[in-house]
Amino acid sequence: MPRAPFNIRIIFRFLGYLLFIESLFMLLTAGVAYLYHESDLRIFLVSAAITLGGGLALSLAGWKASTLVGKHESFVIVTMVWILFSLFGSIPYIISPYFQTFTDAYFESISGFSSAGATILYDIEALSHAMLFWRSLSQWLGGMGIILLSLAIFPVLKLGSFQLFTAEVTGPVYEKIRPKLSETAKIMWFVYCGLTLIEALLLWAGDMNLFDAVCHAFTTMATGGFSTKNASIGHWNSAYIDIVVTVFMFLAGTSVIVLFRLLSKDFDKVKKNEEFRWYIYVFLGAALILSLLLIIFNHVNVGMALRKGFFQAISIITTSGYSNDDFTAWSHIAQFFLLILMCMGAMSGSTSGGIKIGRHIIFVKSAYNELQRDVHPNAVLPVMFNGRALPASTITNLFGFLIFYIALVMLSIGVFYTIGLNMEEALSVSLSALGNVGPALGNFSSHYAFMPVVGKWWMCFLMLVGRLEIYTILLLLSRSFWSKA
Repeated sequence: MPRAPFNIRIIFRFLGYLLFIESLFMLLTAGVAYLYHESDLRIFLVSAAITLGGGLALSLAGWKASTLVGKHESFVIVTMVWILFSLFGSIPYIISPYFQTFTDAYFESISGFSSAGATILYDIEALSHAMLFWRSLSQWLGGMGIILLSLAIFPVLKLGSFQLFTAEVTGPVYEKIRPKLSETAKIMWFVYCGLTLIEALLLWAGDMNLFDAVCHAFTTMATGGFSTKNASIGHWNSAYIDIVVTVFMFLAGTSVIVLFRLLSKDFDKVKKNEEFRWYIYVFLGAALILSLLLIIFNHVNVGMALRKGFFQAISIITTSGYSNDDFTAWSHIAQFFLLILMCMGAMSGSTSGGIKIGRHIIFVKSAYNELQRDVHPNAVLPVMFNGRALPASTITNLFGFLIFYIALVMLSIGVFYTIGLNMEEALSVSLSALGNVGPALGNFSSHYAFMPVVGKWWMCFLMLVGRLEIYTILLLLSRSFWSKA
């Protein structure tokens, strides 16, 4: 049976409206440049004008389009949003003197919007306040999701779609807080904004000035990891700052729905959330193991080891990518353990990248059930997750995801090894880019300035795939997706 005609005009219309939003945030950044009396004011005014023009052109191309958003249109919109936002978001970088090539500008931009946190800058502190603010703001927008922002704003325009919601929110299962999708999106953004504000105030109360506090609150809640300092959080060497950022990285890696239920005092549902329990177990276990390794192999005192171990564990699990220490100086076994944590991810429905705790739980339960079937071949053994039996399609989807994930990591290792990286660097960069972690091992622990051009573009692809969680990109690359049948 032929499917409905492809509604390309609604895609243009949707993307046009989103570029309007991006231009407004560029104007906000221009305000920062004006506040600090910086010459970057012109850069962001020009960038906002170009982005506004692009949005107007796309909106006119989609004028009077049908408001029907089907599955095919949803996947195209979600993918093109990240590509287009990153493209227009790179305009300030292109105009500025800080980036020498379009490749570097686009790399920095897509790393920001995908909340990957990988940077080509080796001297971040040389940037202006406006440019630092734009880097942080891009991560904050990309962390919760540009589509979710549009769903909170666009119901008036009748552009909301559950297909867009499921294509945007990461994880193996999806859940709405309210029956109306727009209300769910608004609540998620309300929680996100509220926690960002609280963290900014707490950081400001410590050793950070207001500007640094706001920028780090943006990138913490986005689990992005862009910092205003070359040494990241380690620049302040403050136990208070480390604790505040550790707590909010943990919250950022928690499902926004769980956070809302905690705020609503709906503790029964939170207690029944299996993924949340295991998220806590994995974090505590990983933090204690890292602390122990620092004590044994790096001879760090217990207090400092706990501080560094807890911070770095949650930073990698949530794919935030912050650092409060030079982990390349840690023992090989500790660095290997960090590679394992890169594969974890935090909770589904959070701003974290990676595979996600929920998928690991379902995978282990499915594997255990298969072992049980060898002993009891006639037994009915459903896979239970959060108190509900999962349909077979979800299990199949999970295994397909893991197979594609592993295959893409293996392919990426080959690509990076071919262009001159050693095996340790190739493996860690592959896991870091696909998991949206940011830093890697070896020469790429702090920046990617010396990554070959081919490697930078492959990383751009991996960061996009990591943010959209593989299936969306694979569908767009398949012939059947574009078939009329």
